[in-house]
Amino acid sequence: MSDVGPGSAEMISIPPARNDSRAGGRAVLRTLVMLGFASCLLTGCSHNMNRRMTIRSEPPGALVLLEGEEVGYTPVGIDFNHYGTREITLIKDGYETVTAMQKVRSPWYQKIPLDFVSDNFSPVKINDRLDYTFTLNKQELVSNDQLLQRAKGLRSQSQVLPKQPE
Repeated sequence: MSDVGPGSAEMISIPPARNDSRAGGRAVLRTLVMLGFASCLLTGCSHNMNRRMTIRSEPPGALVLLEGEEVGYTPVGIDFNHYGTREITLIKDGYETVTAMQKVRSPWYQKIPLDFVSDNFSPVKINDRLDYTFTLNKQELVSNDQLLQRAKGLRSQSQVLPKQPE
């Protein structure tokens, strides 16, 4: 039965079709990566988010410490990266020192997960400007005699023992 003739069926082997889905997948991946790079160059990778707080005092000219570090005299502008509670101290001769735990609240577009998009992919520059004003009270100067009187009064109060409950 190995004769091949005009009326016999012959088996023809057809090579399997080449699977080009890998090559197409690579092309799509390459295109997506290039679009990602282009979007970073055109938008967010240039860091379009700018955060700045301005600290003022009444009267102006107070030394400002932010988290214990000197940043300048009021009015002073400070760039910052993160929101949260900040320790702000103002010092001026003749006035009482003011220390405040100031909450620096984030705007709606800086809440998770929106902050990732607004920080990295915003097509426009976003400026978040915060303004804080503190009022300084005049320092009350007391004479040495008044200071000694207050000290004696506090000393005598501390030596009195409170009554013990029965």
